Amino acid sequence: MKILLLGKNGQVGWELQRSLAPLGELVALDRHSTTAADGGCGDLTNLTGLRETVQRLRPTVIVNAAAHTAVDKAESEADLARTVNAVAPGALADAAREVDALLVHYSTDYVFDGSGSTPWREDSATGPLSVYGQSKLEGEHAIAAARARHLILRTSWVYAARGGNFARTMLRLARERERLTVIDDQWGAPTGAELIADVTAHAIRDALDEPARCGTYHLAAAGEATWHAYARFVLDTARLLQPGLAIQAQEVAPVATSAFPTPARRPQNSRLDTTRLRETFGLSLPHWQVGVRRMLAEIL
Repeated sequence: MKILLLGKNGQVGWELQRSLAPLGELVALDRHSTTAADGGCGDLTNLTGLRETVQRLRPTVIVNAAAHTAVDKAESEADLARTVNAVAPGALADAAREVDALLVHYSTDYVFDGSGSTPWREDSATGPLSVYGQSKLEGEHAIAAARARHLILRTSWVYAARGGNFARTMLRLARERERLTVIDDQWGAPTGAELIADVTAHAIRDALDEPARCGTYHLAAAGEATWHAYARFVLDTARLLQPGLAIQAQEVAPVATSAFPTPARRPQNSRLDTTRLRETFGLSLPHWQVGVRRMLAEIL
């Protein structure tokens, strides 16, 4: 089996390099890979290069972990966001169909409007609030229209031990300030890139064996929290793991989303119903605290 991975240096892409390697030959590219000498083109703004790379490599599986994920920046870079998040995935799906490859693509809770408190199902009505969310939804539609075999995995609140993340930010601020304010009216489940990568590898094996399992799935850790509860857990766990840690913050105050105005609107309800994923692939998804605790043990 040959696997083409795009976005190898992102949070999920980095973990995918580990989880996909046992499945077969892995060709991992990033946006700086532009020529055959680099292994192929991984730049999602170069549609011709992407198609030529797929035609030359003829992979069994294409995993697209690349995206324009700067949610606020997308509001002022709408054309770029749509090229990377919508047009390129559609082109990859077309190329995948031509070589009979399985396309794996990641989407987001931002395709929903964030209303209510019920976890979103795969067939729930969409209603993105931002350019980012709209571009990701258009990417889903483009993949479906291409009629290629595909897995679309919608996830939310992604973090990893590598690079910047919410936990690192909270730890830094807690060392600098005596009082923190954190949003307490947005709900979701912090989901580790490591978990996403491992589930992806499992789902690929199953989908190749049973093509009827292709389709769209929600992938998130179990449980739910607000950003405020997430921050409290990070700081409490950090104190347990390193009792001598120099944390100055004595208070973590809950505030509404309105306290932090941003160019892009965020969904308040990012809960994802993962029943279909768990039942189809026979998986048990760990509680979000398990992954965050493990990540903290690694970075502290």
